[in-house]
Amino acid sequence: MKAIDKETAIGRMNTFGSKDIPFLFIIDYTQQHSYVEPLDSIDASVCRYRFGKDGNTPDAGTRHAGPIDWEFTPPPAAGYRRSFDIVKRNLLDGNSYLANLTCKVPLRTNLSLQDIFLHSRALYKLWLKDRFVCFSPEIFVRMEEGKIKSFPMKGTIDATLPHAETTLLDDAKEAAEHATIVDLIRNDLSMVSDHVTVASYRYIDRLQTNRGPILQTSSEICGTLPADYTSRLGDILFRLLPAGSITGAPKLRTMQIIAEAEGYERGFYTGVMGRYANGRLDSAVMIRFIEQENGQLYFKAGGGITAQSRWENEYHEVKQKIYVPIY
Repeated sequence: MKAIDKETAIGRMNTFGSKDIPFLFIIDYTQQHSYVEPLDSIDASVCRYRFGKDGNTPDAGTRHAGPIDWEFTPPPAAGYRRSFDIVKRNLLDGNSYLANLTCKVPLRTNLSLQDIFLHSRALYKLWLKDRFVCFSPEIFVRMEEGKIKSFPMKGTIDATLPHAETTLLDDAKEAAEHATIVDLIRNDLSMVSDHVTVASYRYIDRLQTNRGPILQTSSEICGTLPADYTSRLGDILFRLLPAGSITGAPKLRTMQIIAEAEGYERGFYTGVMGRYANGRLDSAVMIRFIEQENGQLYFKAGGGITAQSRWENEYHEVKQKIYVPIY
């Protein structure tokens, strides 16, 4: 597989869609590097994927044999707070209303990237040999039968806490964060579709992890695509990028703020991955992401920051998201 630039990726997706050629796509956060390949040309020794029931490798569904070693070094609290303060200052100054702040965490485990792919349980899974593995629960967009749907996910809590669901739904900061991202995604979908509506608002998903269950809130937003959308898949998808849930609002200014605050390159983390076949496009935001660099593994994680956020709570949430869904 060879990485291609943005314009080539858009053209290839448009061509494959117009000819109804099934394909896989992987797009990095900045949209400068992408993979767009026909499904029948993907070498499973280099790239494996499973999106729901579709993939080029069996859905393992098996337990990992033996104990799992899982140790990570949290970002230094003082360093995280410096990044948080950059974001919070811009929020209070009115430069942004919501920003997704992420970090890069060294990880030590007895699992290989391929082990994690094979044994993790997630709605969307992707493995690139010697590069990264992603096990994402978050749908980006789905296109089928003239409709486009998005399912932004914002708000996380430890499911074992007393009254966890009520606490999550009643949290003013989480509610404000979710409302902002739903409004952003609704506006994004309005750029590529008509009759955009919020079909479901702040429903609860339960996710199982190697460290116990967590709850997350999501919403469903849908719109009507133009009649020729399959010949414009690349144009439509790239118009929506980067995903609002992992940037913020307003999108462009917030990206500048988080670039200053984070101090590292996200790469393919928080990009999107997906598959088109039989008239249906399915895609995911690339969160829950482990990357290999010079033999060292790094878990990339983050969360949404609003003017009401407290750095201690956000720091705890980041650590809570450093898990692998093997259980």
